[in-house]
Amino acid sequence: MRRKEFFPASQPGESAEPCCPLETRTLTARTPAAGSPQGVASVDGVAGRSPGREIPEATVARLPIYLRALTSLVEHGIGTCSSEDLATATGVNSAKLRKDLSYLGSYGTRGVGYDVDYLRYQIAREMGVTHDWPVVIVGIGNLGHALANYSGFRSRGFRVVALLDAAPERHREAVAGLEVRPFDDLEQIVAAESVSIGVIATPAVAAQDVADRMVSSGISSILNFAPTVLSVPEGVDVRKVDLSIELQILAYHEQRKSLPDTDDSPEQEVIA
Repeated sequence: MRRKEFFPASQPGESAEPCCPLETRTLTARTPAAGSPQGVASVDGVAGRSPGREIPEATVARLPIYLRALTSLVEHGIGTCSSEDLATATGVNSAKLRKDLSYLGSYGTRGVGYDVDYLRYQIAREMGVTHDWPVVIVGIGNLGHALANYSGFRSRGFRVVALLDAAPERHREAVAGLEVRPFDDLEQIVAAESVSIGVIATPAVAAQDVADRMVSSGISSILNFAPTVLSVPEGVDVRKVDLSIELQILAYHEQRKSLPDTDDSPEQEVIA
């Protein structure tokens, strides 16, 4: 199946990201693909550019933030921006931002800055979102409904092609323009739509069985919202999103804010 060429762009009225930060993975910097925006010099010859150079995980985690900010700049008709302006828009230190972008072979032009549209293309290309990715969501409860209705997936290159649930009472229910189908249709849908990414939004007790079926059907990347750790074969990527953990982390910081300053407090014995 030929995938549509795609540049992520936000939609009018689009809500903020519904997900907490994910675990990250290492990307490998690639040379520009044919069909890159015209009128911009190739970055292959830039000093320090090494084909196949690995991009650190921390940098990978920040690339979507840069992409979102650049998309906003494009929508506002801004053609160039300095590293300082982009750093302010993303909340990242400008030196760190310049280092991150250097992994893509993008160093900007002294006194001018970065070409916004081309930098956006570079980041989208490295992340693999210059075309759309078909996605299936399994588990259409409250969370599954919210995920299915989130417009940001489509605008960022992820097209939900099927909603699946094991509960017969949910079958044929229409959610976000899609009919909920039986979970047993998974293999057929994966083959027909060339799906490689699956989302699990089931209760924890069902998540491992769902993951096993996804893997056996040919899915090799899983986004897991169930509060459990999945066991998958080597070569299958799993990203876990646990909203309760994120809230617990916030609770920790809130508690720290309310504690008195203990710098001058006497040391207390720690009881093992």
